[in-house]
Amino acid sequence: MSLCVVLLHTGVMGFLGSAVRRVFSAVRSPLSPLCRTSTRSYSSELTKEKSVPYEKTLKQEDGASSGPTKPLPRSADAVVIGGGSLGCQTIYHLAKMGMTNVVLLERDRLTAGTTWHTAGLLWQLRPSDVEVELLAHTRNVISKDLEEETGLHTGWIQNGGLFIASNKQRLDEYKRLMSLGKVYGIESHVLSPAETKDLYPLMNVDDLYGTLYVPKDGTMDPAGTCTTLTRAATARGATVIENCPVTGIQVRADDIGVKRVKAVETQHGTIETPCVVNCAGVWATKLGEMAGVKVPLIAMHHAYVVTERIEGIQNMPNVRDHDASVYLRLQGDALSVGGYERNPIFWDEVSDKFAFSLFDLDWDVFMQHIEGAVNRVPALEQTGIKSTVCGPESFTADHKPLMGEAPEVRGFFLGCGFNSAGMMLGGGCGRELAHWIIHGRPEKDMYGYDIRRFHNSLTDNKRWIRERSHESYAKNYSVVFPFDEPLASRNMRKDPFHQVLTEQGCMFQERHGWERPGWFNKEGPVAVKDYDYYGAYDVKRNEKYKYDELLGQEYTFDFPPHHDVIKNECLSCRHSVAVFDMSYFGKFYLTGPDAKKAADWLFTADVNKKPGTTVYTCMLNKRGGSEADLTVSRLEPGAANLPLAPESNGDAYYLAIGGGVAEHNWNHIRTVLQDQGFRCQLTDHSEDMGMISIQGPKSREVLQEVLDTDLSNEAFSFSSHKVVNAAGHQVRAMRLSFVGELGWELHIPKDSCLPVYRAVMAAGAKHGIINSGYRAIDSLSIEKGYRHWHADLRPDDTPLEAGLAFTCKLKSSIPFQGRDMLEKQKKEGLKRRIVCFTTDEKVPMFGLEAIYRNGVPVGHLRRADYGFYIDKTIGYGYIRNPDGGVVSADFIKSGEFTLERMGVVYKAKAHLKSPFDPENKRVKGIYD
Repeated sequence: MSLCVVLLHTGVMGFLGSAVRRVFSAVRSPLSPLCRTSTRSYSSELTKEKSVPYEKTLKQEDGASSGPTKPLPRSADAVVIGGGSLGCQTIYHLAKMGMTNVVLLERDRLTAGTTWHTAGLLWQLRPSDVEVELLAHTRNVISKDLEEETGLHTGWIQNGGLFIASNKQRLDEYKRLMSLGKVYGIESHVLSPAETKDLYPLMNVDDLYGTLYVPKDGTMDPAGTCTTLTRAATARGATVIENCPVTGIQVRADDIGVKRVKAVETQHGTIETPCVVNCAGVWATKLGEMAGVKVPLIAMHHAYVVTERIEGIQNMPNVRDHDASVYLRLQGDALSVGGYERNPIFWDEVSDKFAFSLFDLDWDVFMQHIEGAVNRVPALEQTGIKSTVCGPESFTADHKPLMGEAPEVRGFFLGCGFNSAGMMLGGGCGRELAHWIIHGRPEKDMYGYDIRRFHNSLTDNKRWIRERSHESYAKNYSVVFPFDEPLASRNMRKDPFHQVLTEQGCMFQERHGWERPGWFNKEGPVAVKDYDYYGAYDVKRNEKYKYDELLGQEYTFDFPPHHDVIKNECLSCRHSVAVFDMSYFGKFYLTGPDAKKAADWLFTADVNKKPGTTVYTCMLNKRGGSEADLTVSRLEPGAANLPLAPESNGDAYYLAIGGGVAEHNWNHIRTVLQDQGFRCQLTDHSEDMGMISIQGPKSREVLQEVLDTDLSNEAFSFSSHKVVNAAGHQVRAMRLSFVGELGWELHIPKDSCLPVYRAVMAAGAKHGIINSGYRAIDSLSIEKGYRHWHADLRPDDTPLEAGLAFTCKLKSSIPFQGRDMLEKQKKEGLKRRIVCFTTDEKVPMFGLEAIYRNGVPVGHLRRADYGFYIDKTIGYGYIRNPDGGVVSADFIKSGEFTLERMGVVYKAKAHLKSPFDPENKRVKGIYD
């Protein structure tokens, strides 16, 4: 379709009209825009500088100087590379935390890359408690702290934010944000269409369902913010050097072969340093290559236009119309209009010469935002465009930043991939990154941003990066539903059961490359197809795509249509027997001369029981926070029988870890081994073995037909393991449960998986055995009160707060990482602790619901689900004492609790123990 037709079709000629000649002469288009018929261009040629909506940028009027603005020091404690939002925030927070011998290197001028043209919006509410806290810190830094420190105004404007809902689901999403915001003291109001019109008279509200108004949202100025940050940092002793491109990063191997950062090279000298921070934005991948570090991000064109003056727009809030995929940012007496399209242009040939430059705006791509903008603010139809802004931004596979120490090189930190949100997340992330560098770990739960969340097989997979980044970009303004799954880059890692489970109707979930069972569709197979880019780039849409259709049914904040299917999977496990494919679990061996020393230090529990014992334990960081929960099995020494047993003439341990966090665990263990100097080998056999878990009252009867060993309580006790024969194949059987029932896990060599599975299903047929998925595990585990890492248990939660004191060997004298912090906390009393809540009303909850005690907000649910056996909604959340005191059992018992879901308050009952089988009889095989 020609642009001429597009313009006529959308009725926005006036929106372009008065400024057409000026805009298109600026971008040197040879034709009038109203009759241009050329097809879309994917050119990455840079245009001359255009006007952006700020009074100033930091570019020198006389062009870049020929050399660095300051002499380079010979050494530094840390070198931050990149002078955009993240680089400036990071050096500011490093200096503020006392690390003053730090240097920031910018190849051109501050903000020259992508920061200078950012829209600069700050929205305080997000569907994540951690992000709400990060945004709050950014807001405090730019609106208060910097001005108090320097006397300079950063350019912060508090004009409020308005989220537009065109349907009930969207407003429900906003109500979820409102309820979470109350826990953090963030003012917000759900407005009717009429109230919205009173607030924003120029808005069309005829098609509105409602809006969410956040009065203290606002707009940041990149030049003002970065200037003030660097002045505050230099006042504390930091050094900021512009016009100094980095040409190389020196890496050395230490005495035990660990790669570490040694120095940063430039054309003007070398700075020796043990720490480099990659804040290079879209250039971060090239910087990573200099050190042999993979940086999985991709650059795309991201655009907005700035309008001429609009009468009556002054002092209006910024607007996010997610359903139209458009935002409207107040710019004095004008608006900046932008959004996220389904067909963004990739910038494949990232140029090192780029500074304060922009691309030609591709109107064929951008026009999809115009109709929504004009519909929302009809005055735009008669308003011209003053300037176009189309620059590069970096995007990642899950629309979350890349932070933390790189797995490949110690001392190389990432602070990049911010998906056009680097300004608003910069303050919170800069502080966490500084804490990470100085103390070894961030203060908050930054796992969702940690580079180690991605499996190492994915971080240099170009297909995965491109497809997933595209989908994340295209869905950026989509409603965030609790059970959504990606369609891009699926089937990257498949276990031996994948095909047979697909044939049985498995609806798979994706977890960092792995396909794991979610639930089982009764109506036949639902295969996952290759990604179709939502029909963009002339890729044909997938037709009759059953998986996509079923996924679409999950797009609800109510119980999904297949709620009864998941109920059946859960109750079959509770009443009879179910089999769960858990093959995606990480499976590691820890061996070597210092294996026992390492195990004592790494694990909170005493895992040095007799061989044949399996122990549930945590691993902690130095602050006592939980970096992992896992099972550790002590092995008999002996010759190798891989993959079931490693060679060992001493202590050896088998570690089984949730597959979604296996890469994180691997790197945590490896880092501790390096830091402590333990002589150990950590080997990964995750892909060499499958694992099925057979659970329920009938599991012993089923498995007794399959395994050649006595499964009685006396012969095979809970928390023990043996290598046994299963249908003629050797497997490692463990008596464990993730769901609170009698049951065993079978860890099976890859080639033996299908014969063993078929034998189990055949033996279980007369008992009604069924396949079950992780949706059932989620429900069953929360009903039992078992913790899920990164939901109920995070790096900012201690085992004592999480109700896992039983995993800690505090009664012994054995030291372990984080023990001192736990002892201190135990002595002082818990200021926060996890509590179980149930409601009598059968309403779906998913986490983030506000918790009130006697009408006062004291926390929010981390995880919630429906417990089918107890027939109640059940949730777990951490609560605090509003007075700052200890959260004792009496404090919990004496309070009246309510839960707020989407603005509606429900009575709730607090439990000190799980309401399901609190005496743990069922896991012991005791069924009354």
